[in-house]
Amino acid sequence: MLLREGLVGLLARFGHEVAAAVGNAPALREAVAEHSPDLVVTDVRMPPGQSDEGLRAAVALRKERPGLPILVLSQYVQRTYATELLDSGDGTAVGYLLKDRVGQVEEFMDALRQVADGGTVVDPEVVRQLFRRRRDPLDRLTSREREVLALVAEGKSNAAIARELVVSEAAVGKHIGNILGKLDLPPGEDTHRRVLAVLTFLRA
Repeated sequence: MLLREGLVGLLARFGHEVAAAVGNAPALREAVAEHSPDLVVTDVRMPPGQSDEGLRAAVALRKERPGLPILVLSQYVQRTYATELLDSGDGTAVGYLLKDRVGQVEEFMDALRQVADGGTVVDPEVVRQLFRRRRDPLDRLTSREREVLALVAEGKSNAAIARELVVSEAAVGKHIGNILGKLDLPPGEDTHRRVLAVLTFLRA
């Protein structure tokens, strides 16, 4: 509430009219339908769940009203919906800023103007995290590890892979261990981790 009221006062001080200031995602969508604003500023976390309701509402609004300028503020990067938001409307008239990196009022107001004018403003940390996520996870694997993973995907056992590649079964086990580590698969039951590795291979 304090942040919301602070933004209302700040916007008014810079000559902007605030059509509505709401406290939850359903009310946000209702306010946009009622007022057809020139710009929407929303937090990622909003009631009732305090998770990513604000960001999901922003994505839904962009689908309903392509090109609606939206600036999202957050304490963290919610990568799934952030990607969808930034991909919407050809990536124009949209912004995603981390609250603790907006250090100056002028900087924030400039971001608002850019988004309202159809520009895109994205926090560098958001860019870094989204880029890291979009990289092919298999890039970290050697050619031999890719070969082993492909055979695992075919359902072959370690012994069968060893025979096909003419290496020892211990070498295959070492390759698979390296694969699981490089794919950041959590320690757990080995069969389950192999399935996760295969899914990563298929998605890539």
